[in-house]
Amino acid sequence: MVRIRLRRTGLRKQPSYRIVVADQRSPRNGRFIEVIGHYNPRTRPNTNVVDEERALYWLGVGAQPSDRVRKIFTITGTMGRFERLRKGEELEALLAEAAAEREAAEPVSPKTSFPVAEAAGQDAPA
Repeated sequence: MVRIRLRRTGLRKQPSYRIVVADQRSPRNGRFIEVIGHYNPRTRPNTNVVDEERALYWLGVGAQPSDRVRKIFTITGTMGRFERLRKGEELEALLAEAAAEREAAEPVSPKTSFPVAEAAGQDAPA
């Protein structure tokens, strides 16, 4: 069975993940078929980047997302678009909607771990 799951990357105690399509029997960081996005839990808010076209393709041919990937897809709207695709909406319209949402989203620097105390409206410790 083909799964859509996370593959760990990054330094020790600084994890970031790639969203990959892989055979269920492959190890977590082993062989994979395709990278379709990435996820960084260390940024605020979390960085979720998904290639909508490829994700919808793999979901359409029967790939099963892991629990965390399903949650990421729900946050980004991919699962909702997949359900609408199954009901008969056009793929191009759904991809255009995803691109518009991505453009409207506030840009987040993937290198930022946590906001600076002054920027967050808090006093810096003395």
